[in-house]
Amino acid sequence: MERLSGLDASFLYLETSTQLLHVVGLIELDPSTTPDGYSFEKLKAELAIRARMMPGFRRKIHDSRFNLDHPVWVDDPDFDIDRHCHRIAVPAPGGRKEVAELCGHIASQPLDRSRPLWEMWVIEGLEDGRVAVVSKMHHSGVDGVTGANMISQLCSLEPDAARPEIADTRGNETGGANNMELALGGLLGFASRPVQFAKMLPSAMPLLPGWIGRARRGEAMPAPFTAPRTSFNGTITGHRSVAFTKLAIADVKTVKNAFGVKVNDVVLTLVASALRMYLEDRGELPDSSLVAMVPVSVHATSDRPGTNKVSGMFSQLRTDIEDPAERLQAIAEANVVSKLHNEALGATLLQDWAQFASPATFGAAMRLYAGLRLAERHPVIHNLVVSNVPGPPVPLYFLGARIDGMYPMGPVFHGAGLTATVMSLEDKLDVGLIACSELAPDLWSLADAFPEALEELVKAAHEREQTSTQVATPS
Repeated sequence: MERLSGLDASFLYLETSTQLLHVVGLIELDPSTTPDGYSFEKLKAELAIRARMMPGFRRKIHDSRFNLDHPVWVDDPDFDIDRHCHRIAVPAPGGRKEVAELCGHIASQPLDRSRPLWEMWVIEGLEDGRVAVVSKMHHSGVDGVTGANMISQLCSLEPDAARPEIADTRGNETGGANNMELALGGLLGFASRPVQFAKMLPSAMPLLPGWIGRARRGEAMPAPFTAPRTSFNGTITGHRSVAFTKLAIADVKTVKNAFGVKVNDVVLTLVASALRMYLEDRGELPDSSLVAMVPVSVHATSDRPGTNKVSGMFSQLRTDIEDPAERLQAIAEANVVSKLHNEALGATLLQDWAQFASPATFGAAMRLYAGLRLAERHPVIHNLVVSNVPGPPVPLYFLGARIDGMYPMGPVFHGAGLTATVMSLEDKLDVGLIACSELAPDLWSLADAFPEALEELVKAAHEREQTSTQVATPS
């Protein structure tokens, strides 16, 4: 039995029928590399073996009406791979739009909380004989790092690599938790909260004055509630649309090296440029800059318990700047400021305050917030979520099948109905987009803007290099 941290539990408390807080991943596979040929039965059997060896795939939520603290994780004694691994065929012709539509439908369905909070859907019938896998994992059990680690244990660097050695923990299964133990532990945790609050309050008091002081000195990241309103900043429904695209990492590095910036700066600029094109085409481009919330992993610096170890950084996307090169440089400069400000706030700030989350308060508040459509009545907190996930620069194989594309997609929230996730893999940058269907009905036009955005930046990079060469070698 392991108690959830406040941040982990918050993803359970804040989930509603429309705000689904699971993480989705679309993996495109080439099954021709599978040793002895691909079959769904073989893939499911191998997945079952590995899942039974990995506690993260077998644990489920347990709670009691007498528990005053957060729920706990327990091993599911009735774990059955057939409840988690499903097979489905995509409609003809099996192209990217048909796959995305099916993925969006899967993303729109909640996970069953009576079982371990994950599913995998194997999609067959894609064009060129390919296969896709859609994974769903609840955010209470994974963040970007832990989710990637779990998936990595299903992958290898060779198609016929031996199964990795994974410690067999099945002998430690406890099944259902003892409700008396759960209640007593919860009572102790609940009773200690006033003391924890009293300890944290003095350190929290200077945060707002400090933010104001940094803003006056030009050393602050954008403040919440300062983002302009767009069509995807409203109350979300439970419907999800998905789109994705693929970019060349070599082109991204060309831009990075020419302007002396970081890969993350280029990624944010690509998102900003694509959004600018998307909103301009719809006649909706705001005069002021869009603001992205960028999750930041604190696994290396946080000593707090729990699975989710993240903080959040607000970033200016400078969509108000027309020239792509100027936009990139402005984003790079703003990111330095935002990163330093985020570090000053502390790596564990979000984790510490989330410990005081209450299921009754958070759940009721979120249902009221959605029912009254309050996301449309107050200033926009941030426009969207943007994540950049570094992956290996070498080919990967998922249970023997070569991965042609891997597109992670985080949840969307009331007030911010669009999420963009970018993942590097081998020599490509895979861009996954997920949105509330009603707020972003034409998501493919946004996805298709990314190659054009990169082309603009590559052209600007070549012009910059050419100018530098001419200056360095005068005639």
